[in-house]
Amino acid sequence: MAPSGKANLALGVDVGTGSVRAGLFDLRGKMLGSADSPIQISFPEADVVEQSSEDIWRATGNAIQKCLRNAAATPERVAGMSFDATCSLVALGKDDAPVTVSPTNRPDHNIIVWMDHRAIEQANRINATRHRVLRYVGGKLSPEQEPPKLLWIKENLPRTWGDARKFLDLADFMVYRACGTDVRSLCTVVCKWTYLGHEGKHGRWDTSFFKQVGLEDLFKNGRVGSLVRPMGSFAGRLNKPAARELGLREGTAIGVGIIDAHAGGIGVLGPSFKKPSAGASVESVLALIGGTSSCHMATTSKPVFVKGVWGPYYGAMIPGMWLLEGGQSATGSLIDHVIEDSAVGGKLVSAAHEAGKTPYDILNDMVGRTKEASDKGPAITKSLHVLPYHHGNRSPYADPYARGMVDGLTLDTSIETLALRYYATIQAIAYGTRHIIEALNAKGLSIKKIHACGGGTKNPLWLQEHADITGCDMALPREPEAMLLGTAILAAVAAGAYPSVPAAMAAMGHSGKTICSNKSTKEYHDAKYQVFRKMYDCQLKRRRMMSQF
Repeated sequence: MAPSGKANLALGVDVGTGSVRAGLFDLRGKMLGSADSPIQISFPEADVVEQSSEDIWRATGNAIQKCLRNAAATPERVAGMSFDATCSLVALGKDDAPVTVSPTNRPDHNIIVWMDHRAIEQANRINATRHRVLRYVGGKLSPEQEPPKLLWIKENLPRTWGDARKFLDLADFMVYRACGTDVRSLCTVVCKWTYLGHEGKHGRWDTSFFKQVGLEDLFKNGRVGSLVRPMGSFAGRLNKPAARELGLREGTAIGVGIIDAHAGGIGVLGPSFKKPSAGASVESVLALIGGTSSCHMATTSKPVFVKGVWGPYYGAMIPGMWLLEGGQSATGSLIDHVIEDSAVGGKLVSAAHEAGKTPYDILNDMVGRTKEASDKGPAITKSLHVLPYHHGNRSPYADPYARGMVDGLTLDTSIETLALRYYATIQAIAYGTRHIIEALNAKGLSIKKIHACGGGTKNPLWLQEHADITGCDMALPREPEAMLLGTAILAAVAAGAYPSVPAAMAAMGHSGKTICSNKSTKEYHDAKYQVFRKMYDCQLKRRRMMSQF
């Protein structure tokens, strides 16, 4: 049923790593208002990262209510709402109360955050089975996906395993909390749980996999749900308690949710669906969603298997199409780390505050002046090389044991030297994107253009280096908050405003600025890219030499 009367707006809610954001859109894709609210995150041990679903839900209410005020809109105008979220694991017990997943046993810590790597050993054991479902995750599960995390809970927190009534991806928890229907997103279960979306009418679980890895009891008493539906499907209506907590109208349509990066893909790829040959057009485009980490989304009409790249996932982003998902586990967080880890990081932050700028503005200015003064362009980093695997390599090596490296350090502690290391790190992240594109194209894809959104796209230096290093023009969406737009597109479909996700993408997604690749820097980047690749080879050799200890 199409929205009628005053209810003609779509609300997208993005649950990120550090905050909840809400954006209100009209049905042509124009954002009328937005707001955010911080959420707590805890690091009780090395590689252990946790959050609270109650804290996130409170922040969601705050963000939505501020968003409505900023948009000068009443709750009655909201026709539909949907959620995107990080691929974090939520545990609920009796009466949907939080159940601890923490080695500290804090009861409110009931979420294992996506970046948590506590389950590396469990991931290794699962991958050693070589079960057929692993073929659809690039050959290996990551400790960032849900089966290793679930196995860690079972082996280390047996009381939690026994008390838990439901385990949900965070996006599915948000939908469940909003409307009371335990409907799992095809996106979350295919991408993070090994659900086979291409088999049967709505896909199926291969229970032989869970039995082989020791998780067969996960399916007792509906702990993972039995209802799986595509993103944007009607999940139910906002119930009375949730309406009161969120400040919305009871009965608002709720759309099946999605992983945050995949929402960004929907938000940036709309222009590809405005043409009659949308399927062919979208297959030559990479959706790059940058934030704390980065995801690289490529769609194909037929399944393509790329070692070290997640997927192929059927229907996990664009209905009826397969998805290949590359990624980098630390990008925005790595750039922040470079600043925070520097002896002059605090001085830089203070200088930026006094100047009314961001630290990145100041560093970009320094890089620009150094390039101009030296007349070397990007070659000012020829003696400084970074391997950006500080939190492991997600693609295409699928190596959680990989670590970061820097070659070319000196004793200089000036802000100018920090600017060079910052610049070299941005280049290294772009070389990682090039590596992923090469892995995809080697298997028959033909990526020629990048549609990008997220935090990195606010940095002109980040954008230009990605264009130059990959050789792909970078297309930005007209709406910079493309992740919120993608989730609002799902809300509009769930409310009946559009008959399908592609139809809504074509109507609500619009092109913005394009950053063209500078071909004159190709020779330099080709050489530095070879150094980038060899750094990992050197690390592998070192790891083999030290493996006996």
